Amino acid sequence: MILKNEIPILEFDTDTSAVLMPTHEHLDLHLPKKAVFAFLGEHIDAYAKAHNAVQAGTFRSATKDYPIYVMKYKGEEVCLCQAPAGSAPAAQLMDWLIGYGVEEIISGGSCGALTAFKENVFLIPYKALRDEGTSYHYRKPSRFVEINPIAVKAIEKTIAEHKLQSHRVITWTTDGFYRETKEKVAYRKQEGCEVVEMECAALAACASLRNAVWGCLLFTADTLADAENYDERNWGEDSFAYALVLCLDAVVNI
Repeated sequence: MILKNEIPILEFDTDTSAVLMPTHEHLDLHLPKKAVFAFLGEHIDAYAKAHNAVQAGTFRSATKDYPIYVMKYKGEEVCLCQAPAGSAPAAQLMDWLIGYGVEEIISGGSCGALTAFKENVFLIPYKALRDEGTSYHYRKPSRFVEINPIAVKAIEKTIAEHKLQSHRVITWTTDGFYRETKEKVAYRKQEGCEVVEMECAALAACASLRNAVWGCLLFTADTLADAENYDERNWGEDSFAYALVLCLDAVVNI
């Protein structure tokens, strides 16, 4: 049933099926229950190669082929896949992974700081402000989407095991990278958002519709804390490799 609205993006169809489902190709692909789906670029392929992961399949997008790896990690079979930047492609690929057997997912990636966080600080979003489009196709309209508490607790446990500081945050998910205006940044900070990124709300909504457990570990990269003096810093480069290990540990902890 379509819940109609004057604004198209606010319309929601309660039917969980669709004309084109993620498994429409009917591939002979059976993925593990656990997966790390991370925005960590070449670090995914490098880690897979270094740890003798097997390429179980390939997700073919319009712009790039994404290898789908399977490996053993601390006695668990884990799927490992690079996540594409942006809510729509990220949700599309994660929905596909879920369709072929994935049920518990930890993502990891960088975020922009809206408050005075130093670079390379690990953070755990527990709620995301939905300022993108994709989440509205997976979940009824709302200002925020909660992130699965099971995944949040697994990430917190992992952070504690690594003797790091644990800090929960509300994140602002936007697909308008070049439309983070000074006034909007200030407004989001007033709403409690401490970081900004492009995918969390969409992935949380997708996982919710598909009854999967999903959570995300973020690390600070650039900063918008001083809107008059934007600083890209070093884009969180020092955290990428470590973030992947943390994600793997967290998905095992679910």
